[in-house]
Amino acid sequence: MTLQPRDRRALATLGVSALLSAIVYFWPAGASAPKVVASVDSINIEEKRLARLRDAAALIPQKEQVLKTVTAELAKREAGLIQADTAPQARAHVLEVLRRLCDGEGIQVRSTELGSIAPLDAYGSVSAAVQVECRIEQLVNLLAAIASQPELITTTDLRITAANDSKDKLIGARIAVTGVIARRLAPDSNKDKRGAGGL
Repeated sequence: MTLQPRDRRALATLGVSALLSAIVYFWPAGASAPKVVASVDSINIEEKRLARLRDAAALIPQKEQVLKTVTAELAKREAGLIQADTAPQARAHVLEVLRRLCDGEGIQVRSTELGSIAPLDAYGSVSAAVQVECRIEQLVNLLAAIASQPELITTTDLRITAANDSKDKLIGARIAVTGVIARRLAPDSNKDKRGAGGL
């Protein structure tokens, strides 16, 4: 069987078409993808971002210095916390300091009271009180001595009763003080409320 010229042309065209179809079908897709070029605006944005980062990095040494200063100040202030293993021991220590100061001023303690143990912001507090009988100048000196203690102790309540008719001019006073303790020693008020609701 002989092929006519027309058939040969058709077979040649078919072969070329098959070859082109195979090339298009098997050609890698990523090679012909257009490349993305960054716009000029993104360069300006990145330069501004870089400038902000450099400014922030320049402030790091100053911020570290402020952190060191604040940490040292906090350590100095927390040195005044009442050091104890438990809150009742801290409360007893506050009462002992109060008695020692009264003895130093020659004031006789008539009675003592143990106060509350409570949270105080990031710390805790313990309270104690004494009932004394003394002269007014002794009371003033006692209040000054309480304020000058290295521990964080402050007078929270002062009640003065009428002066005695004796020649010594003695007055009665109730002095309550509060000391600051570590937060771990104070009870958690939220837990106490939940516990009280469950009873």
